[in-house]
Formats: sequence, C-alpha cells, structure tokens
Amino acid sequence: MSLPYELLIGLRYTRAKRNNHFISFISMTSMVGIALGVAALIVVLSVMNGFQHELRSRILSVASHMEINEPNGGLQNWPAVAASVTGQPHVLGSAPYIWAQGMLANGSAVRGTIVRGVLPASERNVAELDEHMKLGRLDDLRPGEFNIILGLELKQALGVEVGDKVTVMAPQGQFTPTGVLPRIKQFRVVGVFEVGMYDYDAGLALIHMDDAAALYRMGDWVSGLRLKLDDMFQAPRVSEQLVTHLGSMGSYTIRDWTQQHANFFRAIQMEKRVMFIILTLIVAVAAFNIVSTLVMAVTDKRADIAIMRTFGASPRSIMQIFMVQGALIGIIGTLFGVFFGVLLALNVETIVPMIERAIGSQFLAKDVYYINDLPSRLQWMDVWVIAGMSALLSLLATLYPSWRAAKTNPAEALRYE
Repeated sequence: MSLPYELLIGLRYTRAKRNNHFISFISMTSMVGIALGVAALIVVLSVMNGFQHELRSRILSVASHMEINEPNGGLQNWPAVAASVTGQPHVLGSAPYIWAQGMLANGSAVRGTIVRGVLPASERNVAELDEHMKLGRLDDLRPGEFNIILGLELKQALGVEVGDKVTVMAPQGQFTPTGVLPRIKQFRVVGVFEVGMYDYDAGLALIHMDDAAALYRMGDWVSGLRLKLDDMFQAPRVSEQLVTHLGSMGSYTIRDWTQQHANFFRAIQMEKRVMFIILTLIVAVAAFNIVSTLVMAVTDKRADIAIMRTFGASPRSIMQIFMVQGALIGIIGTLFGVFFGVLLALNVETIVPMIERAIGSQFLAKDVYYINDLPSRLQWMDVWVIAGMSALLSLLATLYPSWRAAKTNPAEALRYE
C-alpha cells in the first residue's frame, strides 16, 4: 500500500538540506529542547517515586501498618484483642508495644529519645528489625535483664559500645522526702540497628516490654497493638472492617500508616505534581520553538506551496504536509528524551555516587533529608504519560503555522518567481 503523498512530502521536507541554515538550527534546537525536557521529567519523577518508596519502606520496617489503642491512649486487654484480630482478612500478624519518652545518659553525653518496649518474638510479626541489626540480635532483649538496643546514630552520640551501660531516665517522677525525682535505671547495650533514616537511628531505643512496664509502671497495660497487613495499601479499608469487628468488645481507636504519616506523604505527592508541571513547561517552550521553525519553513516554501496548489493540492493537504514536518521534530525529540531519560533513571544510583566522589560533596545529608542516597524507581506509566504529553504539545505547536501554509495564495506566491 502506497503512503499518502502528504506524508511523503512532509518527510522529504524534514530530510532535505535547506539553504536557510537558521531554520535547520532552530529545528535542531527544538528537538534537543524537547529531548532534554522529556529526559528531565522522567529522571525527576523516577527519583521522587524512589524517594517516596524508600521512605515508606524504611518507615514501615520500624513502624507498623496499623495500631489499635483504647480512647485513653493505652490498651489493657491486649491478648484478647490480638486473638480477635488474628486471622482477619489481610492481617498477617500483631505485636504489643509500650511507647514512652526517655533520657539516655552516658557520662556527660545526654540524649532524649523514644523508648519502645517490645516482645522480640511478636515484633518479628510486624516489623523487619532483624534485617537492620548491625550488632547483636533482637532476641538479646530478655525480660528482667534490662538490656537495650540503640540506633547507630544514638549509639555514636552517647559514645557507647556493645556491653557498656547507659542510664535511662523516665520523665514520670517518684515522690521522695526531698521532692519529685525521675525514675532512673541502668541498661546494658546488647545491640545496634541502622534503618537508614536519621529520625529512627538517632531517636529510638528498644527494650523488652516487661522491662518497659517496670520502668514506666504500666502494670498490665501496653501502649497499643501493632498490626502488619499483606497489602499496606488496603490499610484504610481493613481499618474500617476492624472497627466493626471489635465493636462488640469495647471502644477502640484504630489508626493506619496513611493517617500517622499523612502530611509527610501528601507533601511528597504534592512536590511530585509541582515538579511535573514545572518541567512540563520546559517541554512546552521547546515545543513552541517548532512554531518558529514551521513559520520560517512556510515562508521559505511559499513557491513550492503555490505549485502544489496549482497541481490540485487542497488546503487540507498543505496543512497536513507541514504538520507532518513539525510533528516529526517533536516525535524524534520525544524518542531521544525517553531513551536517555530511562537510561539515566535506571542508573541514577550508580551515576550520583560517581558525581559525589568527583566533586567531594554529598547531595543528601541524612539528618536533613532522612536518607543519604538518591533512589530511583522508574514507573512505565509515567514514561507513557510524559511521552504522550510531549507528542501532543508538539502536534499542537504545528497547527498555526500549518494553517498559515494552507491559506497561502498561489498567485501572490508566484508573482515574483
């Protein structure tokens, strides 16, 4: 089947060597601009996707998908609640915990931290702390021995090693004849973990739940029950189901990870949308260069347009010829942009460390950006959306110059030829 002559002439105009080199330069500039814009969009969105995924994974490896509490903030009959929710749809495991604030001291080094009391056997059902242990094991937390596991940054700030003792001070005081004094207990460091998030590595300490209950005088109470789901994105729906299921046992408050970290992840999503809009403007500017290219091309080809009109070409055919020429510039630029954008997005984690070593500086400080590496997570849906948007902008940029070409008067164009 032969191709339409509009397509053939449009392709020939694109390949032909022009006497006006400025038109060729503008065409190349438009193509390069579109390619750079598309590549930048793909790389930036991939990095933001990777950043969001990495933070979510690290947060939920220490936190939980869901927590159950009573309205007063604690949970007394937690074994019955745990037995009731176990086996519910999407619920993989549960673990009780005690959450409290504390002050850790070693000599003159003092740090405020979150103290979490856990049951090692149950904690594995809801968190992946074993994978983040640098020294020691979670099982080293045994009841009555007052052992403690510290985050790596916290351990370095206190200047302790495994086997050393740190003093833990609970803010809840005890009354004495001399006044109210904080409760103080020495714990032996038996392990160190590193999640890769500064907030956890510098501000979390783990002790056995029985030791936490004794230090903070919790009795049979715990702070709550943590749950792990088979699909974290089902958390809001599972939360509603559990509220109904536990309604017969009493009044409970259930919060999932989308509520606990809502502002954080909404901020990341908002930044992703804003960056998409800003970088789309780069593609739009490059696409509008196609307008300049085609306007000059139409002026340069006025005689050719007139001759084609005299041979019977319709205004619509003339319009399609120049639309093909402009669209081809946009499509070639888009394809190059997709190729280099995907190539860079898949190798960001290799390229960035090389640049950091070359300039002797680190892009992400982990005490500011939570993580110290630049992750990338390519999503093909983003690639197709970006490519489609770029092609559409390029096509729209061809409409006005092509319409001007279709309106060319053959007699006027050939008057001085």
